[in-house]
Amino acid sequence: MTRITLITITFQAAEVLQPTLDSVAAQHHPWVEHVIVDGASTDGTVRMAEAYRTRALQEGRHEVRVLSEPDKGLYDAMNKGLRMATGDYVCFLNAGDRLADEGTLARVAEVVETRADGVRPAVVYGDTDIIDSQGNFLQHRRLRPPKNLSWRSFRQGMLVCHQAFYARTDIAKEMPYDTSYRFSADVDWCIRIMKRAQELHAPLCNADKVLALYLKEGQTTRNHRASLRERFQVMQHHYGLVVTVAMHLWFGIRALGKTRFFR
Repeated sequence: MTRITLITITFQAAEVLQPTLDSVAAQHHPWVEHVIVDGASTDGTVRMAEAYRTRALQEGRHEVRVLSEPDKGLYDAMNKGLRMATGDYVCFLNAGDRLADEGTLARVAEVVETRADGVRPAVVYGDTDIIDSQGNFLQHRRLRPPKNLSWRSFRQGMLVCHQAFYARTDIAKEMPYDTSYRFSADVDWCIRIMKRAQELHAPLCNADKVLALYLKEGQTTRNHRASLRERFQVMQHHYGLVVTVAMHLWFGIRALGKTRFFR
């Protein structure tokens, strides 16, 4: 049976955390580990996480692990979560985000377990929908995952949302997040995971399903310009300056064309 670890990073997240916990608790898949790494919150986040852990223990279902202590930023906390993960696959589900439905993790496991060649995918990925704080559907994510994904695919942008990117844990632990980035280490991490998959000749498999519901407001949304600058640096590192500049020129032309069209 495919074991899946979900990691949720929290800090002062009491207002948005409960729907995330509920979406994990509702999963039909029988082997789920939910790791919650908190940055020493003081607003009730930890009490909420501990109540969730106690309930999971009483019900004898998913395993919940809670760590609350000061950290050196988001990606330092994510590295802590990676070190704690014991599942076969790992995915990061932000506070406020949700799994798409009760069968989401069962679908990820099915993709792994039904491959005719028996080779475990390096990554299982899928689509993402955007929701508001009440959980109402707003739109499909603009960037859509391709049928055949490779590390070169992200030249066109982050085609797979971080919350819909299930990486093999053994590969993920080989390459922790680069904490020199403040907003875009997730992009760099996904690219490095996919590069390693190519070296191992391990497939990247599309689940052909919406896997995550993404809360519209997040850290990178609030720090949009800084995030874009960092993403440029990440792309330049992996794809070179010429390709990165050319792709950004294309992004600009495409955006201008859409603006004129809607006028």
